[in-house]
Amino acid sequence: MAALLAKSLWGAGVVADLQVECRAVNSRFLDLGFRLPDECRGAEPALREMASQSLSRGKVEFRAAWRVNSAAAGAAKSNPHALGAINRDCLDALYTLQEKAQETFPKAQELSISEVLRWPGVVSEPRGEEDGWITVTVEAGRAALSALMESRYAEGKALVGILTSITGKMRGVVSLIEPKVPEYVAQYQEKLTERLAEALAAQEQAKAGTELMERIRQEIVLYAVRIDVAEEFARLKTHLQAVDSALAGKGPVGKRLDFLMQELNREANTLSSKSVSEECTQAALELKLFIEQMREQVQNLE
Repeated sequence: MAALLAKSLWGAGVVADLQVECRAVNSRFLDLGFRLPDECRGAEPALREMASQSLSRGKVEFRAAWRVNSAAAGAAKSNPHALGAINRDCLDALYTLQEKAQETFPKAQELSISEVLRWPGVVSEPRGEEDGWITVTVEAGRAALSALMESRYAEGKALVGILTSITGKMRGVVSLIEPKVPEYVAQYQEKLTERLAEALAAQEQAKAGTELMERIRQEIVLYAVRIDVAEEFARLKTHLQAVDSALAGKGPVGKRLDFLMQELNREANTLSSKSVSEECTQAALELKLFIEQMREQVQNLE
């Protein structure tokens, strides 16, 4: 997302429009970047402090650029130097570069006057007092940051609805599969017992076979306990409740939700590894898909 604000600055008889843009993309941590003209470099510490106080995560970049205002055209008639001097060396270099480019691309259009004048270094910048540039840059940066915060707030509000919808779908999956797990475990236990009995029936005598079958049954019961996923479902529901509580609260929640996504994913992986039926496996995969969807959206939250 991005927010932009323009401010006007007088300098050397020229009106310059200073545009400050604040961009932000997803990031787990706060990463600040600045692309400012030399005249505005002095504003970087103030912009950095401002952003650090308002944001805790995201890759945020401030960009500033200026251009001569059209209102300066009148001044240029009486004072041509007010618009800034032409850098002849830079202009000649640009002309040479254009000729070489057209040798390779003969159908390419020539640069327009406005494009030439906007080329970096062709026109010397309007110089004002350094404090004036810094003040205006900070003011425009503060307004751009404020607009960005409003945009993030609106986006965050929309994301809360999306994430709450996903947690609701995950609860639906849990409520559908959880009651069936004891049946799946019992079926698996019975099937495993039958297979082992068939394998041993031809080799064991009746008495020894009975004792051995009892031991096998005990081992299967212990294994069934190990594959019971009741605790995983309980923790899964607890984590989902924690997600909803965080979304309903106030203040930054991004890092807390990052942690909860890890916990949810751990429980889903355990469900998948303990699965004893195709339906249970599909449910675990579906939960992991929902968790990944939430993880992507959580990166947009402060």
